[in-house]
Amino acid sequence: MRKRAIVIGGSIGGLFAGLLLRRIGWDVSIHERAGEELGARGAGIVTHDELHEALTLATGHSEPIGVSVSGRVVLDRDGSVVCEASRPQVLASWDRVWQRLRACTGGIYHHGHTLVSVEQPGNTVVANFAGGEQIDADLLIAADGIQSTVRKQLFPQSQPQYVGYIAWRGLVDESELSPQARDRLFDRFGFCLPPHEQMLGYPVDGIDRDGKATCRYNYVWYRPAHPEFDLPRLLKGSDGQQYADAIPPNRLHPDVVDDMRQAAERLLAPPFAEVVRRTKTPLLQPIVDLETPSMIQGRIALMGDAAFVARPHVGAGVTKAAGDARALADLLSQHDDVDIALTAYQKQRHAYGQRIIRRTRHLGAYMQSQLLSDEQRALAEKHRSPRAVMDETATMQDMETW
Repeated sequence: MRKRAIVIGGSIGGLFAGLLLRRIGWDVSIHERAGEELGARGAGIVTHDELHEALTLATGHSEPIGVSVSGRVVLDRDGSVVCEASRPQVLASWDRVWQRLRACTGGIYHHGHTLVSVEQPGNTVVANFAGGEQIDADLLIAADGIQSTVRKQLFPQSQPQYVGYIAWRGLVDESELSPQARDRLFDRFGFCLPPHEQMLGYPVDGIDRDGKATCRYNYVWYRPAHPEFDLPRLLKGSDGQQYADAIPPNRLHPDVVDDMRQAAERLLAPPFAEVVRRTKTPLLQPIVDLETPSMIQGRIALMGDAAFVARPHVGAGVTKAAGDARALADLLSQHDDVDIALTAYQKQRHAYGQRIIRRTRHLGAYMQSQLLSDEQRALAEKHRSPRAVMDETATMQDMETW
């Protein structure tokens, strides 16, 4: 009899898990709480070889994804070049990766399925959904993200922790930018480093309404935000609601968005300021991190952001989710005993997640230090030269030393 797996979460990680387990012969179903397609969500992602390999394996298609850039550059406030380096890299968009995976799922993907709880009688696991539906299986994979329902039940003490700064994110179509901005920003992974802040951006792939390939510019702008004084103001919605952890982009208060745009004009190099100015719907992201004591419990395996939430500085969130899914599928194909495979998965991927968390905390220390003393800020500043930021951000080189 074929083994059965339930995947909770229909984002990129859940799609990877479902497709890779189906590939090794498992009966799989993917359950997403949202009632609509997720493909219009997300922004830019940094790709790594591990992601490209997993995508080819999961979909059976090797067509390249993303946009290739030739190097990196740091711009000063006036737009002049502070430093630059040759570093070929491929940058992609979240929605395009999701859509490629989603197209391969067929009937195993289910919308509007909200998990309520899980139970583990014997060597099985039972998923209880809103509305009373129950599904039992040999394995449940929690790929349900930062606010994971499964993790909250298994490890209630492991919650996302705000780290003292936020990121403004956005996407702008290439056609909406001036020739000057396009010339300066495209074909580069760009940085701008105002005092106490960090801006970075890069081109990503897209598709227009006629189905033709296009290019967009994606940016992430890190800014300090005190948890008591600044963050509540930023998360007070235009609807009057005080949001706790995240705020829908269409609920951002106009005054908050106006303040952000004015700051961009004052602080950022002109090409970056233009990108911010032309962003129709900016996204505010409070930066958090989280790690769980274990990625398994019984016949439940956590993966992706359900297990570890790393700050975005390494650009490895999607790659880690893909790697978790691939490792789990590989180990389940090598071992008939599910419990032995899960033990091996825990040993391999928990250590991997811990390394990424350590690295992103190191890279984010400067931003976090803005809420500390003058002495602590000065110490962090020593490790924040433009060259170091350019060389260390969004790369997984020398990962074994992390």
